[in-house]
Amino acid sequence: MKAFNRNGIRFVYPTNWTIALDDDGDSWSATLQSPETAFALVSLRPDAANAAQLADEALQALQAEYADLDFQPALDTVAGLPALGHDFDFLTLDTAILCQTRCLETSSGPLLVLLQCSEYDRATNEPILRAIRTSINIDD
Repeated sequence: MKAFNRNGIRFVYPTNWTIALDDDGDSWSATLQSPETAFALVSLRPDAANAAQLADEALQALQAEYADLDFQPALDTVAGLPALGHDFDFLTLDTAILCQTRCLETSSGPLLVLLQCSEYDRATNEPILRAIRTSINIDD
């Protein structure tokens, strides 16, 4: 396993996954890519007013991208903190896609966690995505 640690936000991910960091000063996004289609995005967004606004922005972005987007609001716990977001199902290139967003408040600003995999590699990667989310730890 490899570890990520930035602004007191830590998580682990498999060694065969790649990570790309997009750094914009106080905001940053870490994109984790599996060898297949699954990926995770962990993004600190201090520019968002709060976690609810960030969840709405993520929903709007996905709605703009995918016309046949089905979603359900979700309330969960990430790093022991309340997290709100959505569970999505949609088709792309005739493949069913499962996606989750969860947003939570941290002392550094709202944090977005997005997990996505296709039906093609769901059996392999959905447990890994859940493990990545479970490994998130926040120093507040």
